[in-house]
Amino acid sequence: MPTRNTPDVIVVGAGVVGAACAYYAARAGLTVTVIDRGPVAGGTTGAGEGNLLVSDKEPGPELELALHSTALWAELAELLPSRIEYEPKGGLVVASGQDGMRALRDFAAGQEQAGVTAREIPADRLRDLEPHLAPGLAGGFHYPQDAQVMPALAAAHLLRAGGDRVRLRLGEEVTGLLTGGDGQVRGVRTSTGELHAPFVVNAAGPWGGELARLAGVDLPVLPRRGFVLVTEPLPRVVRHKVYAADYVTDVASGSAALQTSVVVEGTPAGPVLIGASRERVGFDRTVSTEALGRLAAGATALFPVLAGVRAMRTYAGFRPYLPDHLPAIGRDARVPGLLHACGHEGAGIGLAPATGLIIARLLTGGEPPLDIRPFDPGRFEPAV
Repeated sequence: MPTRNTPDVIVVGAGVVGAACAYYAARAGLTVTVIDRGPVAGGTTGAGEGNLLVSDKEPGPELELALHSTALWAELAELLPSRIEYEPKGGLVVASGQDGMRALRDFAAGQEQAGVTAREIPADRLRDLEPHLAPGLAGGFHYPQDAQVMPALAAAHLLRAGGDRVRLRLGEEVTGLLTGGDGQVRGVRTSTGELHAPFVVNAAGPWGGELARLAGVDLPVLPRRGFVLVTEPLPRVVRHKVYAADYVTDVASGSAALQTSVVVEGTPAGPVLIGASRERVGFDRTVSTEALGRLAAGATALFPVLAGVRAMRTYAGFRPYLPDHLPAIGRDARVPGLLHACGHEGAGIGLAPATGLIIARLLTGGEPPLDIRPFDPGRFEPAV
């Protein structure tokens, strides 16, 4: 085994995607050093709700990645029982009117052909699944494959499960990429010195574009800010992940303006999490009272029981946005030895295991578990 001072691969980013890359690389027999300027899950992962979703994804490459990850998360939950608060509770998407229901039927029909399980719930049966839902909704669809984890715990335990093959260097910022005369990656330069390795994985989330620039390449990752409201602990008043039909539209939108679409879910610890807002304002963490007001209004409209509940805190996070809403996963042909695993926007927690497995297969010369051409990091290069 190589010494810890010369790992086989350096992973930049200790969020859940970086942790998954490290875990699967270690399981493949590689030694890994994970570097992050902050703590484990100190960025986007720590600000996430822990959603593992197939319900919000249209047929295509991202849904295929999500379905593969869904199976891997179930395996990881067996490996790390109870430690990551894995909860296969399912999702419920609801429509306020008949136009919304028709759109949901069309969406679900396409998903089912791609391998998603979706069950239509008529209006008079919605409260069988969620007794506290508002009356008057037109119906919805139940997605039993949707699940949830506690994201910070998931990242931490994936790193721990890598065992002695995974080493952490936290509080250390990467300031440069080391390359040889042939352009091949030789390691990274950090705030404390140099670390050498033949491979570097960019798992820096919304900062993935900045790390790519250190390597002299362009990857147009931008931060997309979102807020989450957290209520006081409650009995289990929300059983599933519940969201309105317009959430799917907002996820697919490229607008920089503020968008809110209500998403409500309970947690094993009791608090209810309320999202979701999206806007591109750089890395500005200023609290948006407009966004929070919209979230609160949407949540109480969907679950009137929440109207008298106190919001204990709110937090902001930055989703790593790419213009075509697909992550960048794989080798960068422009810099031999550089691989990318970033740009997952709001789906990084759900997509982390399949992403990590792909990276590990590429590092060891194996075959990726699915077609990764749509995730090519060089796809944004202008045609010549």
